[in-house]
Amino acid sequence: MKPFSYERARTPGEAAAAAARTPGAKFIAGGTNLLDLMKLEIETPLHLIDVNGLGLDRIEPTDDGGVRIGALVSNTDLAADMRIRRDYAVLSRALLAGASGQLRNKATTAGNLLQRTRCPYFYDTNLPCNKRQPGSGCAAREGISRQHAVLGTSDACIATHPSDMAIAMRLLDATVETVQPGGQTRRIAMADLHRLPGNTPHIEHALAPGELITAVTLPKPLGGRHLYHKVRDRSSYAFALVSVAAVIQPDGSGRIALGGVAHKPWRVEAAEAELPRGADAVAERLLADARTTPHNAFKLTLVRRTLGAVLAHARADA
Repeated sequence: MKPFSYERARTPGEAAAAAARTPGAKFIAGGTNLLDLMKLEIETPLHLIDVNGLGLDRIEPTDDGGVRIGALVSNTDLAADMRIRRDYAVLSRALLAGASGQLRNKATTAGNLLQRTRCPYFYDTNLPCNKRQPGSGCAAREGISRQHAVLGTSDACIATHPSDMAIAMRLLDATVETVQPGGQTRRIAMADLHRLPGNTPHIEHALAPGELITAVTLPKPLGGRHLYHKVRDRSSYAFALVSVAAVIQPDGSGRIALGGVAHKPWRVEAAEAELPRGADAVAERLLADARTTPHNAFKLTLVRRTLGAVLAHARADA
């Protein structure tokens, strides 16, 4: 690990300003992803800004009937909150499907959204990776790509986004609140937070340099049956091959989002209109632009079968 300096910020605005005036600075909260990357010298920040003292650790109701989740709320506390379990059960279930209990105790809401890919070629500094070193190439394209993306890919990158929580947040139409170095605040729709790789896979999100996430807001509850089904190689502490987040209403309408298949949470609203016709019709729209490798083509079948299981479960409960 390379040497770095450290400071504790007292306010969100102070943290953002510190990041802007210090080249190579990074925010740190739980550190469940950043510290691992620093040990491997994939991330080499010159300065760490500790944001744990900013008071962003509360879950509060909003005036329009939704919920505002502070950026520093731990994954454990968010999953266990009675309002989340009752009104946004898909989010609670997605959180409990991720990582381990120990990591959920430390991982934060903002950190979970901004965690970096778990692509093994990104983690192996002996191999080329456009996300780690822009312009060096993508070793995954010619390597073992069983875990990799089949949607929204480019010639520069086929990595997937690892967050379970982000899939549920996208399904629920969450909004991210931020503060910028100049003190300005803004709101970013979850659909716009994460970027597809294109020719710049190292630019992973829509945040400007120094911009700090302060909260995530959920709109008023959707009702219906909330489901999150994650298919993985082992039953815990593993990332999704395919995951399906769903909210299904009694009349059969609803929302669907996928994980494990793209560089960002994957939701195609037009596909949801096909729900009355069944899983195959929905999958046809969701997977319309899929590009597979010989190793991960099975994910197309796995999406259809997982989606079918989720819809069958919802019908049985109804």
